[in-house]
Parts: sequence; structure tokens; C-alpha cells
Amino acid sequence: MPKNKTSPASNTPDYQFSEQVGHLLRRAYQRHVALFQQTIPDSQLTAAQFVALCAVRDNGASSLSDIVRVTAIDQATVRGVIERLKSRALLAVSHDPADRRKVLVTLTPAGRCVIDDVVPFAHDITEATFGNLNPAERVAIVYLLRKMSGADDLAASRHDGDTGEDA
Repeated sequence: MPKNKTSPASNTPDYQFSEQVGHLLRRAYQRHVALFQQTIPDSQLTAAQFVALCAVRDNGASSLSDIVRVTAIDQATVRGVIERLKSRALLAVSHDPADRRKVLVTLTPAGRCVIDDVVPFAHDITEATFGNLNPAERVAIVYLLRKMSGADDLAASRHDGDTGEDA
């Protein structure tokens, strides 16, 4: 029988939630979201909504599944995000002419203006999120977060078959 490091009755547990990666990631993310809400000029725009707008800008007409995949926001949340952005006329929703069951989301001119207005603030928010990390620490944290999140795997799957050479 494997021996536990500490027994349930032990007064000195070896698990400190405040030192766990999930807790630290959540705290860092909460700080980032608070900075976002304090900094951007559009008080109605959330970080998730901004990410969805940028995803549609970057990928063109997108299905809800496409947006879920590239943003890592769950399906139920994405539906609400898209509805709120649609109600503000920042996104348009239509049916795919090739498959009427599929919904396509596109960026409106107003949505593009919001992105253009917010991007400079988004750069400031990233800087504030990094705080006093030095350049090497910044590179390291981004590298490690991309590795932990599988972001590089996602980028590679989007570019399968792309040799990197111009045609």
C-alpha cells in the first residue's frame, strides 16, 4: 500500500492551495481582467468580448465552433458573448449559404472601430499585466503559458500543410 506524505489526521498538510499553479494562474488572470476593465474606454466591453471580436477580425467569417476553438471560451459563454456583441451591432450573424444550419459571425464596421480604439489600450494592459517582469521573464512566462495551454499545438493544427513557403 503506497504511503501518503501526510495522513488526513496530520496537522501539517503538504498541499498549500495558494502555491498551486491553478490558483496562481487564476489570480494572475483575475488581475489581468481587472486591469482590462479599469483601462479600456468602453465600459460595456468585456475581455471575452474583445477576444471574440479579435478572433473574427483575424479569421474572417467564423462559425461558433471556430470561435470556441481559437478563443478557448466555452460554447455556452461564446453564444452569450456573440449575442451581446450582435445587440451592439459590433458583429453580424447570418446563415452559411452553403449550409443553412451553420451560423456565420462577421465583424461589422462598428466592430472594427471598437477593435481599433481598444487595441492601444490592450497593449497597455499587457504591459501592466507583466508588471515588473524583466524582458527574459516576459519571454519565459509567455513561452511557458503557450506550452501549458497547448496554444502552439492549436497554431500548428491551423497551419497543417503550410510549408511556410510562398506560392
